[in-house]
Amino acid sequence: MLKTWSCVCAVLLILAVDVQAEEEWPQVLGPHRNGISAETDLLDNWPEEGPKEVWRVPGGVGMSGLAISRGRLLTMVQTDGKQRIICVDAATGKPIWKTSVAPEYRNGQGDGPRATPTIVGDQVFAFTGEGILVALKFSNGDVLWSHNTLEEHGGQPADYGMACSPLVAAERVIVTIGAPQATVVAYDIKSGKPAWKARTEDTAGYSSPALLNVGGREQLVVFTGSSVIGIAAQDGADLWRYPYKTDYDCNIATPLSFKEQVFISAAENHGSVLLKLLPDGDRFRPTEVWASQGVKSVLRNEWQTSILIDGYLYGFDNVGSAGPVTHLTCVNASTGERVWRQARFGKGNLIAGDGKLFISTIKGELVVIEASPQHYQEIGRTPLLGPTRQAPALCAGLLYLRDGREIVCVDVRKPK
Repeated sequence: MLKTWSCVCAVLLILAVDVQAEEEWPQVLGPHRNGISAETDLLDNWPEEGPKEVWRVPGGVGMSGLAISRGRLLTMVQTDGKQRIICVDAATGKPIWKTSVAPEYRNGQGDGPRATPTIVGDQVFAFTGEGILVALKFSNGDVLWSHNTLEEHGGQPADYGMACSPLVAAERVIVTIGAPQATVVAYDIKSGKPAWKARTEDTAGYSSPALLNVGGREQLVVFTGSSVIGIAAQDGADLWRYPYKTDYDCNIATPLSFKEQVFISAAENHGSVLLKLLPDGDRFRPTEVWASQGVKSVLRNEWQTSILIDGYLYGFDNVGSAGPVTHLTCVNASTGERVWRQARFGKGNLIAGDGKLFISTIKGELVVIEASPQHYQEIGRTPLLGPTRQAPALCAGLLYLRDGREIVCVDVRKPK
């Protein structure tokens, strides 16, 4: 009887941990790197003065996103000549710790770090603008180990800075660096020792890898500067490659899975493609299910990753080469056909939760709309910040946003 009760308790503990993980936002684009939260009971009627502001605190320069776990919010900022990881209380915004991880990073396209921290257990992994990968203790911010990945592998920083948010899989932390002999590298999460490197001779691009179940197996899918590739997480073995070259190597969006297929999208006059992976010995052969490319493409993600809900893609379609015209668009993921388009919506970023899209515009507005293939239906909008490219983060009914100066938290729960 005691043994049975112990087993029941163990199962309940596992379930509790799983539920907690689903309610958190521990890395770029949330629990599953697809921008979707499992939370419910979020507002569907817009308050007269907009969502209640819970707190607002100074942040710092940079384009890093927000990671949230166990009541703490982490992001990367540049202040006082240093790139830092800062940790604040997610409920109050009060500072907990901050750690300098590299000198300041300057770039003509914007200063400061680009990548979002990744929280796994009592470790935090971060990637700086010049390519330093660092592991810290979640509890107090102490540095556990650090690697200058580009120096170690003879590479050069990407033109617009290193932007890959670290991915943890198979006890490895993985980043895309684009070095001549190491496009993707992995390190042991505990010791920091090199684990493997994957050679494709691709440049880094600006996308973050994802662990996807595609082609009948779980694998790393990496959108490099000139292709999308599949890699075995355990040893870095090459599984497949599909060339996808864009101007200035500006492949930025994170790959998504749809019915065990791979969806990618890029701007710079490019487009979108859905790939099916056919077994080919120990590897796969990627084939196009549909492709929509060029000036008439239905969807050209710039720095944003589309949201895939119930077979429909919701995303930003950027017209021209980093041009000023951007449409908010809904596309049938099975066919590649456009369902609706909110013309000239403007640039922004987005996540989803409870059947709604939470959008941060480049002007600093929060816009909430229904995630519906039937129509564009705006629930409400309000100005919150200065210019921003970062996607929001959602945890426990609170929505978090940041720009190059501040971090703000608003309550998006339904009123009780």
